[in-house]
Amino acid sequence: MRVAVVDLGTNTTRLLVADVRDRTVTEVERRNEITRLGERVDSGGRLLDGAMERVLGVVGEYRRAMDELGAERSIAVATSAVRDAANGEEFVRELRDRCGISPRVITGDEEAQLTFTGATLERPPGGDPLMVLDIGGGSTEFVIGRPGEAPSFHVSTQAGSVRQTERHLHHDPPTAEELGELRAEIREIVETSVPADVRGGVADGVAVAGTPTSMAAIDQKLDPYDPKRVHGYRVSLEACERIESLLAGLPEGDRRGVTGLHPDRAPTIVAGAVILVESMRSFGLDSIQVGEHDILYGAALEAAR
Repeated sequence: MRVAVVDLGTNTTRLLVADVRDRTVTEVERRNEITRLGERVDSGGRLLDGAMERVLGVVGEYRRAMDELGAERSIAVATSAVRDAANGEEFVRELRDRCGISPRVITGDEEAQLTFTGATLERPPGGDPLMVLDIGGGSTEFVIGRPGEAPSFHVSTQAGSVRQTERHLHHDPPTAEELGELRAEIREIVETSVPADVRGGVADGVAVAGTPTSMAAIDQKLDPYDPKRVHGYRVSLEACERIESLLAGLPEGDRRGVTGLHPDRAPTIVAGAVILVESMRSFGLDSIQVGEHDILYGAALEAAR
């Protein structure tokens, strides 16, 4: 079955059109646009008109692509920004009326489980517990379990690259004090959300979404970005710490020129890098595998079912 998935994230709006057979997902088309839907939601509690218009324009283009590619079934999921916004339902109605797409506003738990399914799809069932880390713009999910089984633990936290940038990073480049406060908040979020015995029982991890894939691309100095070289790449904690320090020391204009980093990620990548580094430290991981397959793949399987 040919399915289409639209992911309405806090920072990015993404499309996957894929052929699904049994548990195999074969990509036909994949698109990604940084739209910042969650801009100022953390402080203002509402989706901004400009942010909604940006997303509506992109989703209109995605709608045409889905139709041209002959998608037999489609699904759209909305995550942290729409969950948190007082006018989230109004935005959902606009999407339905203007683009013919009715997104499902999923809970953090649903987001975590769909992400785990997508991230572990290629792994053999069983084995040691694995942590899937999904760093979004408004939330970060920690999902732990064995491939092929339901997760044994999952939590959606209020840590996100957009959310924490807006909370803490007010100078360009950020000050040492701002970075210290950001790191302290992320450590507290991780360590209070995931019990120590759960963190200690994890043997390995897979990190998905824009921050980890950017870190993998920067580590390899990829220009242009190559998803085949990013998917499955193992990035060390030492490399993540080095890249975080590099990015945090540059003003945004210079970050835009870093090889491997999409320029539009420059405003929020420092906070994302801190979330990745502090998560790896809290779980005691010296390295983590980066994955291109995430909630899009999990939602594609659900749509086909």
